[in-house]
Amino acid sequence: MILIGTKCQLKQNVTPSLTADAVGSGSLPVFGTPFMVAMMENAAQTCLQSFLEEGQGSVGTHLDISHDAPTPVGMTVWAEAEITAVSENGKMVEFNVKAWDEKGPIGSGTHTRAIISEARFLNKCNAKLEG
Repeated sequence: MILIGTKCQLKQNVTPSLTADAVGSGSLPVFGTPFMVAMMENAAQTCLQSFLEEGQGSVGTHLDISHDAPTPVGMTVWAEAEITAVSENGKMVEFNVKAWDEKGPIGSGTHTRAIISEARFLNKCNAKLEG
């Protein structure tokens, strides 16, 4: 049973490879939005994984995120995901996600993940190569 209110937090230091100019989402050497979003998704995935059975995983299906403040290279950032809802069939899980740096909040939003059978999901994906 997936528990509403479960949280997971991840931390990392901002390096030059995690900047907007490095990923191509901007031209400045500041923490890139794609990396903040990835941290948020990773926190949500990590939070949910402990509730899943062998062979199950989760995939992101929806993001509604704002990136509200810049973070320079060298500063620590962290992202947190909190489970806020589970669908009636138990397959869709909603999260509130937030991110901070050492000076305060830098982003927030919501994220939805679908619980999947990893083998079935990969088979469906790889079938696209068969034409």
